[in-house]
Amino acid sequence: MDSFVPNLDNFTEDCSTVHAITIGNAQDLTVGRCARVQLPDGDELAVFNVDGEFHATENFCPHKGAPLSEGTLSGHVIECQWHGWQFDVRNGNCIPAGPQLKVYPVILEDGVLKIEI
Repeated sequence: MDSFVPNLDNFTEDCSTVHAITIGNAQDLTVGRCARVQLPDGDELAVFNVDGEFHATENFCPHKGAPLSEGTLSGHVIECQWHGWQFDVRNGNCIPAGPQLKVYPVILEDGVLKIEI
């Protein structure tokens, strides 16, 4: 799957929500795609568009560290490209069982995506 990587120069901290960062326009992340987002502290998240609903998780598979933003998204399940581990992007659960991904709330406000960190 191709990753959508937003232009980090356009990311700003949202002062109205203390721990929310603006990551880009929702229209740039089409249905069935995912984006790699680098946070100001250097951490990375993966943002997914599942049928118009946006979800965010940590970007790296807990198994061997593969970037999940480069995995295969099928519905609400992301599959790691290296060894096939699968995670539900809505809640971070490993399928069928295993370590859970950290998830982050995504806010859609006036066509702009923000992540609460």
